[in-house]
Amino acid sequence: GGVVEVGAHWIHGPSEGNPVFRLAAKYGLLGEKALSEENQLIETGGHVGLPSVSYASSGVSVSLELVAEMARLFHGLIDQTREFLQAAETTPPSVGEYLKEKIRQHMASWTEDEETKKLKLAILKNLFNVECCVSGTHSMDLVALAPFGEYTVLPGLDCTFPEGYQGLTDCIMASLPKDVMVFDKPVKTIHWNGSFQEASAPGETFPVLVECEDGDCFPAHHVVVTVPLGFLKKHLDTFFEPPLPTEKVEAIRKIGFGTNNKIFLEFKEPFWEPDCQHIQVVWEDTSPLEDAAPALHDAWFKKLIGFWVLPPFHRASHVLCGFIAGLESEFMETLSDEDVLRSLTKVLRRVTGNPWLPAPRSVLRSCWHSAPYTRGSYSYVAVGSSGDELSSHVPPLPSRGHGGMLQVLFAGEATHRAFYSTTHGALLSGWREADRLVKLWDPQAQWPEPRL
Repeated sequence: GGVVEVGAHWIHGPSEGNPVFRLAAKYGLLGEKALSEENQLIETGGHVGLPSVSYASSGVSVSLELVAEMARLFHGLIDQTREFLQAAETTPPSVGEYLKEKIRQHMASWTEDEETKKLKLAILKNLFNVECCVSGTHSMDLVALAPFGEYTVLPGLDCTFPEGYQGLTDCIMASLPKDVMVFDKPVKTIHWNGSFQEASAPGETFPVLVECEDGDCFPAHHVVVTVPLGFLKKHLDTFFEPPLPTEKVEAIRKIGFGTNNKIFLEFKEPFWEPDCQHIQVVWEDTSPLEDAAPALHDAWFKKLIGFWVLPPFHRASHVLCGFIAGLESEFMETLSDEDVLRSLTKVLRRVTGNPWLPAPRSVLRSCWHSAPYTRGSYSYVAVGSSGDELSSHVPPLPSRGHGGMLQVLFAGEATHRAFYSTTHGALLSGWREADRLVKLWDPQAQWPEPRL
């Protein structure tokens, strides 16, 4: 047995400015390479590294030189989107439309034969799909161009926890009294701006009451809401009583929230080379310039960006991890494990050109869209919104000018304007709200180390 991350996979930007990295280092949870100064200084620009091998849907290998050329073009265009951060008005409105416009301009100077030009576009389509996974969206046409550069990339080559992310939460929780954590207790409604009582505290009233689905209730002075934005979007009308203020409701509705899933395939023997780390899959009949409706039933797997080779748990473990985002990812969740395994076996046999490639012996996948308490993976700034919505999602209730002590506070990745979609954004947002409460109760409080 080994550990696979069904949820968060990497520490993005593992360096001194990243609180997740600093805590992981403090608790001794990272490998030697991840801790090295060299690793912390690498500037990736937030771009996914080049594949070890690239397979085309016709069953041949794609030239890695051609893949690198298209990656340079695509990543350069992504970097250029930051120029629109302070722009008063941007046309086109989305990252996707901007990228396609620039690609059309670059195509005018391509001198290769038609087949090579088509392959270049297919590689670019794969890179669009990668960016959909990074942004947690179905299409880059849904991601707003002007605020896209507000997301901040930290230095450091992305790394993983050898024993899993849970090691970090276990270490953090170890400092808490054992009886303060309550699990398997879904919350139905958060009642606020009230006057509630607790039998164990006669005479004291509480402004907040957390009502659980099983009928149990927890009166409180404050509640910090950290649920995923997808859950909030679905339950906005029932989760808070009284309902949230209009400005906060509008902000929650405008912020984008999509799905990025993983599919793990376990093999008896590897079909890849020992030094292989990343397998790219390129579908030659696709192009980012064609806005065809997603063919979910027959071709959902074309949105899969490829596979990462997981470090072996033991000598006999050979596991690939594939990533897939968007509506195709959500459709995949409706299929059986057998259907997913059968489809991906066909894909691998097709792209490797080996019709006898042994099928994986098992499959495991995430289903973040259908998971009732997430309803997706992480947030992005959608067309029609800006970083202002991320900020509007933050202020606690009741709002200033309405009297009363802080009652409902909001944290989570979707409340961090620069680090949304990341674990370090989530952690920093939790510290932000904890600090807010500490300052409320003890304005003179001092922390042993500066907050990041």
